[in-house]
This record gives sequence, C-alpha cells and structure tokens, in this order.
Amino acid sequence: MRNGIPALGLLQAFEAAARLGNFSRAGDELALTASAISRHVAALEDRLGTALFVRHRRRVTLTDTGHHYAQRVRLHLSGLAHDTRAIANDRQGGYALSLAVVPSFATQWLIPRLPALAARRPDIQVHLSVRSDPFDLDGSDFDAVICAGTALWPGTTGQRIASDGDCLALCAPDLARQHDLSTEAAWHGLTHIHLHSRPSAWADWYALQGWNCPLPVQRGPRYELFSMVIAAVTAGLGVGLLPQTLAQNALDQGQLVRASDRTLPGTQSYWLARSAQRIPSEALLAFEDWVVGESGG
Repeated sequence: MRNGIPALGLLQAFEAAARLGNFSRAGDELALTASAISRHVAALEDRLGTALFVRHRRRVTLTDTGHHYAQRVRLHLSGLAHDTRAIANDRQGGYALSLAVVPSFATQWLIPRLPALAARRPDIQVHLSVRSDPFDLDGSDFDAVICAGTALWPGTTGQRIASDGDCLALCAPDLARQHDLSTEAAWHGLTHIHLHSRPSAWADWYALQGWNCPLPVQRGPRYELFSMVIAAVTAGLGVGLLPQTLAQNALDQGQLVRASDRTLPGTQSYWLARSAQRIPSEALLAFEDWVVGESGG
C-alpha cells in the first residue's frame, strides 16, 4: 500500500467477490484460486480493520461496510479501466465510444444517421449494445447510455436528444388502399398491432376519438419492440400506433402511410446520459454535440 491506498490486486479481488458473491467465481474471473481470493480479501480486511464479508459455508455476503465500500471500489476501478481504454485509443490515432442504447431508437433513428458522424469525425468509432432497463452506468464499461423516459437517470448528466413525438396510426400503403378508413366500423375490422410496454395505447387512441374500443381491437398481436411493430405493419399485418420519431424513416421511404390524421400525444423523450462522476472524453462530448444537433434538440 502507498499513502493508505490498498494494492490494486486486493481491490480487484474484493470487487469481484462482492459482485459475484463467491470466492471461487471471483477466482475464475481473475485467473486466481479461491484460496488466493480469500487471502486477498483477508489482507484488505486486516488493513481496514473491519470485516467486509460474512462467511457462510459455500458463499459470502457483504457486511454493510463491505456493501458501501464495494460500490466505491467498483466506481474507481471502472473509471480506471475507462481512462486506460481512452489512452490506448488515443495512441492508435482514434477514439472508441461504447454506448448502451434502447433497441428501437438504435435501429430506427441512430444507426441510419451514423454515416453523417463518420463523415464528420472519422476518428470516432461507435460500439453499440442494447439496454432497455436502467443499470449502474458508473459500474459499467459504457461511456454513455441513450435511454428513454421523462428525465435523465439519477447520478447522470447529459442532454435530451429528441421526444417520441405524437403517436401516429400507420399502415402499409396496400392496406390503406384496400380499406375505407374513414369510419369507426371499418377500424373495428382491422388487426391492431400492440406494444407490450404500452398495452393501453390503442384504447387511449380510441378514447380520444370518442370511439368504442372493442375486445378484438384490444386482443391484437403484441410485440416487444417498436422496431418489431414497424416491421409487422410494413408487412401488412395490421395497423400500428407508432411514435413519429421512430417511424419517420419508414414514412419518408413510402413503406408506411398514415391511416388516420388523429394522433395520440407522446409522453417520453430520448436522452444521452453520461456519468456525473467521470470527466467526459473529447470524443464523447463531440458525439453528444453531434447527436443533439441531428435532432435539433
């Protein structure tokens, strides 16, 4: 130890054991034996003068002190790994950004625009992974996350990229030509495609029109992602209720048309969130400036 800071190996052993809840699995991750992990943790506990784990027969659980210390250690190790990658990338003459993105926004909005970023900043390489639910950004290897919601995640900073926009009732051009969509009765005869996470969207849309929403409408097929709904509607499987932000490319390309002028107000936005604890790289700030500019947000 130097200036009271434990050796990196001790901290890595402790963090892995805390995260995995098992000395053997921590050893497998760090290419050490379970006994070595146990010795490292014991040495750290001896130095700190307090227990970090309660030992059980085949597992370990964190003490309250161990839980809080593990959070801080994980944050600092993640920052160290992030800074090391940034230096390595700079030595190679470029920058790599690792982003977690909600899936439909990635496929329908972000990826089609990445060629513009490549033309503007060919030195920035973007790696994308799918994440839909909130997670600990500080404890991850991601530089930033593009998330959906009404505000930034706690503990993050960043900017709003775009709103959902109003939800539009859309269908394939052939379906629009085959049906008179001006009457309530005609709509009742259509297959309505639903999104799992917004099960009441069609009922809300019908209510805004002052129409009855019968059971066959409510029992239409359900999909997990907006990109799946877009694909299903494009294939002519029915009508879909889609945020304009995600459906605009398909509308511009003539793959989808508006089945009605009536809309459902959007409630969510897409945000670029980065850790409030880390100093952002020049590449991340450049990406943030570009992505916000693309949306006019």
